[in-house]
Amino acid sequence: MPYSLTDKLVIGISSRALFDLEHENRLFDAQGVEAFSCYQREHEDEPLRPGTAFPLVQALLGLNALLPARRIEVVVISRNSPDTGLRAFNAIEAHGLAIERAAFTGGARSLVGYLKAFDVDLFLSRNPGDVQEAIDHGVAAALLYDPPADFRAPAGQIRIAFDGDAVLFSPESERIYKTQGLEAFIAHERLHRHDAMAEGPFAKLLMRLSALQREFAAGTCPVRIAIVTARSSPAHARVIHTLRDWGVNVDEAFFLGGAPKETVLAAFGAQMFFDDQDSHVRPASGHVPAGIVPYAGGRLLPDAAQITSPESPCPPAPR
Repeated sequence: MPYSLTDKLVIGISSRALFDLEHENRLFDAQGVEAFSCYQREHEDEPLRPGTAFPLVQALLGLNALLPARRIEVVVISRNSPDTGLRAFNAIEAHGLAIERAAFTGGARSLVGYLKAFDVDLFLSRNPGDVQEAIDHGVAAALLYDPPADFRAPAGQIRIAFDGDAVLFSPESERIYKTQGLEAFIAHERLHRHDAMAEGPFAKLLMRLSALQREFAAGTCPVRIAIVTARSSPAHARVIHTLRDWGVNVDEAFFLGGAPKETVLAAFGAQMFFDDQDSHVRPASGHVPAGIVPYAGGRLLPDAAQITSPESPCPPAPR
């Protein structure tokens, strides 16, 4: 029987998000595909260091051993060629990651079709264009920042933190704040405090994670979910009512009222933090792995796009 991914939590990830390939990417940018391909072949048996998403991927895959059936799948979806992609698979084996599936697309113009073919629930990448396109086509995606230098993942746990507006929830309320100011925002949220907000790009991922939590007996689930938002009272009430409407319980929620997020995230020990604002993601990325979520139909913020050059769109290596 064919193996179905439709009932799994599927993480799609680029090789640069999973492993540290920044030196190799700079080589591609400076010297081109032939130099890059030769380098990858010459070093394909050398282990790669973990990248930004490595702690999250490692922890998620570890969940499978705690469940009666395999529920988490990770698929490498890369613009590298199959030839140059061999080094990534060698690194996967060296690190003992249970990743069996990959799409090495050899510089394909678009990855969206492959993301949907693999039923991807979340796509993590270092390529701004790929992330934007995924979001525009309804796939939850984030552009990852450089990993923190001294991050240590909490042993035996998975901790994921989300911003609220424009990530879990629609950007409607945030637009009111930006266009009409704080007083109009508070008045709007107070008026609609019992009305559930529309789903944002990561709502379905949150629901998937919440469903996964329910597969564990009470008090035994290693997955903890937090909302870390700039909202404060009285705007917090609508968040709670929205989660109730969705049938989702989060483990922790922080309503910071504009206070810095990074110290709370460090205390929480997030293996990944998702936010739509560079002003939050950049300082957070010095403490925990973090990624920025672009607006559908919009652009990543210019300074966010400058955190990395696109993942090398490597066609098949020349013979």
